[in-house]
Amino acid sequence: MTDYTTRPARTSDVRAIRDIVAPLVSAGRLVAKAAVEYYEGLQQFRVVENDGVVVGCGAVHVIWDDLAEVRTIAVAPEHLGRGAGHALITDLLADAVAIGVKRVFCLTFETEFFGRHGFVPIEGQAVTREVYAELLRSYDEGVAEFLDLERVKPNTLGNTRMLCVLADLPGRVVQPTR
Repeated sequence: MTDYTTRPARTSDVRAIRDIVAPLVSAGRLVAKAAVEYYEGLQQFRVVENDGVVVGCGAVHVIWDDLAEVRTIAVAPEHLGRGAGHALITDLLADAVAIGVKRVFCLTFETEFFGRHGFVPIEGQAVTREVYAELLRSYDEGVAEFLDLERVKPNTLGNTRMLCVLADLPGRVVQPTR
């Protein structure tokens, strides 16, 4: 297994993040974002490095007081299956714990990967009616995907909505490597 470390993303990482994400956008596996969106959400991102080179990225985006989404999870093809994704998701989940989140959502084609990290497929709504009504006010596409709204169905075909309850991961969520 290759040695990987993660750290919070910096502005100088945005070009590498976009390069890693681009093939997945082209393949329809991730939604395209403008460069400005990466800069605006940079504080949510973490990168994974190998020998000082950024080889992957991902973000934790808070949706509600107890709920966040892991999004834009991407690893360079030559690092797939070598532990980069594991290092990344482990530290993103630790980040979620550190900010007080209790549940983490993802919308993914990679159900086996996320399943190995405590995520399970969900059907229906995972929030109360009151929270659902509040979340409907969000302009964020990730929130719309979480709510399984009809308007995002064309973007989510083939994806699986998955949820991880962080309390169900005893001993698996550790402090992020900085």
